[in-house]
Amino acid sequence: MTTPLTLSTSRREDGSPVLTVTGEIDMNNADTFTEALTSASEEPLVLDLTGVDYLDSAGLTVLFVNAERIRLLVATPLLGPVLKISGLTELVTTDGIS
Repeated sequence: MTTPLTLSTSRREDGSPVLTVTGEIDMNNADTFTEALTSASEEPLVLDLTGVDYLDSAGLTVLFVNAERIRLLVATPLLGPVLKISGLTELVTTDGIS
């Protein structure tokens, strides 16, 4: 059973925009994820993926397309290796991946 994608925006104390993502990012909602990234901010964006349960290649593609303007927060033990193996951690600042 899939976990629905939930997206919410906020700002850190320093004013930087944050897009918090929970659930699963896959080909069924990659367009929604892209729209949220685009509308969240044109400035560098903190992308909080600590609540993401699943990320497929469509979700990875969205991250790669936006790599130059995002910073990732990741805490799930399953997501870290996917981001490392894909090479995304070489392009994006990440917090929470050991």
